Amino acid sequence: MFGRVPKKSDNTKFYEVLGVPKSASQDELKKAYKKAAIKNHPDKGGDPEKFKELAHAYEVLSDPEKREIYDQYGEDALKEGMGGGGSSHNPFDIFESFFGGGAFGGGGSSRGRRQKRGEDVVHALKVSLEELYNGTTKKLSLSRNAICSKCKGKGSKSGASSRCYGCQGTGMKITTRQIGLGMIQQMQHVCPECRGSGEMISDRDRCPQCKGNKVTQEKKVLEVHIEKGMRDGQKITFEGQADEAPDTITGDIVFVLEQKKHPKFDRRFGDELYVDHKLSLTEALCGFQFALTHLDGRQLLIKSNPGEVVKPGQYKAINDEGMPHHQRPFMKGKLVIQFHVIFPESGVFSPEQCRKIESVLPMRPSKHLTDMELDDCEETTLHDVSAEEVKRRKEQRQHRHREGYDEDDDDDESAPRVQCAQQ
Repeated sequence: MFGRVPKKSDNTKFYEVLGVPKSASQDELKKAYKKAAIKNHPDKGGDPEKFKELAHAYEVLSDPEKREIYDQYGEDALKEGMGGGGSSHNPFDIFESFFGGGAFGGGGSSRGRRQKRGEDVVHALKVSLEELYNGTTKKLSLSRNAICSKCKGKGSKSGASSRCYGCQGTGMKITTRQIGLGMIQQMQHVCPECRGSGEMISDRDRCPQCKGNKVTQEKKVLEVHIEKGMRDGQKITFEGQADEAPDTITGDIVFVLEQKKHPKFDRRFGDELYVDHKLSLTEALCGFQFALTHLDGRQLLIKSNPGEVVKPGQYKAINDEGMPHHQRPFMKGKLVIQFHVIFPESGVFSPEQCRKIESVLPMRPSKHLTDMELDDCEETTLHDVSAEEVKRRKEQRQHRHREGYDEDDDDDESAPRVQCAQQ
């Protein structure tokens, strides 16, 4: 009651920086910091400011006293000196104390030796449209290289190794050869004696488990969660799950979704589903009703309104029956149906039936010719022409048109040039 109560300020920023809820345990904080710090480390091309921000957030939230003050009063209370002050230690010191000697090459900070990063492993994962609509989990068994558990990646029983004399520890050898008079070609290749490691391990000292290779093969089962609404080409990443190697940051395993073609539905514009449906002429003119099986097995009743006429190629849509939005699965796009009207074959209707149909349909828009006008006309016969034939003839005509332009260009090039006379 005698001291000044500090003003409350923002107490959620540090949790947002680490990407954890306010109820996160210490283990969850550690995992979140480890993942984000490796990703944003300057030696890995990350943002230095983001790296410092992560270190400061973790330093505060990993200290129970500071975290309690932060949760109650916010960041300003720490800056005013409560809980031992708000100043942060060197972010590289925090990173390396956390990882026990530095994950980016034993020197101690970003000024030390940079550690190389292993390659990512990319797999194509084929999925059906039903799986993208409903969501699913696939278990995949993969083989990868893992650091030998017996020698801890040293390759030897004693933990010692000697420099390769073949390449002088560089892992690479340079050979020269003469390719002509006074011409020499230099080629660089991996040292065959140490296989590029730059180290040699005696046969007696080789680790019996990995045979001096420092890594062993292990089977790993990954559960790939395909969320509702994911799209073709979308990536699902398992960070740090690729092949392990000594002194190397483990790369990621990346699954790229490949949507298989669906026999009925077609996904367009992200969240819209398209489907074709054929109607008879009677259905198009007098009404229709049918059941459509959706991607989740539900039966949708599709029907026309009384007196409605459906034209060939016409589109109609049903709201909220398309693809779910990714990470917002309760919101869905449209289900669009394109109707194709199937007309009856020629000769199906008798003259009497045609007259009955004509009595129901709207009047003919064409003009009735008189007997005198008919006498003045020459009679013709109509033949069927396929759409493929029309398309082929159009392409031939365009090809001849282009050839004509090419000939004109050739004539222009061969024509004599007229020059201005100089006086």
